Amino acid sequence: MPPENNDITVTIDLMGKKDLPEIMAIEKESFVSPWSEGMFADELKVRHSQCLVARLSTDKKSMIGGYLIFWIVADEAHLHNLAVKKEFRNQGLAYGFMDVMKEISRQAGVRAQTLEVRESNLEAIKLYRKCGFVVKGRRPLYYTDTHEDALIMWADI
Repeated sequence: MPPENNDITVTIDLMGKKDLPEIMAIEKESFVSPWSEGMFADELKVRHSQCLVARLSTDKKSMIGGYLIFWIVADEAHLHNLAVKKEFRNQGLAYGFMDVMKEISRQAGVRAQTLEVRESNLEAIKLYRKCGFVVKGRRPLYYTDTHEDALIMWADI
């Protein structure tokens, strides 16, 4: 999983409360209506919530390059939040996160994955399609901030 610089090591790790300041910076640069820090803190307490970060490390520093939150409930995985720091976008981190979600889900006996995405978020839709998701429905006016519809996407494991 990139970034392409060979001096950077990428590790997928569990999200912790100490990560929230960096996560909030990524969240705010990524979304029109970002989650609050309290929402992330609450996710860390939910038993069926999988909260992961990509730690990018060099010999001099370490930073969070992105994060993924999804739930495993019964035989379904539901993507809740995925974002990558602007400077590391289009380098495979989001695709890598989707692959990790699929593998964790498979190991948990999950049979299908689902998500909602803004119909205007063409980059995300392109990523999800690349990961095998297809549009199976629509939630009218799902996003209250923009009155935009959400596309409901599904993929088999």
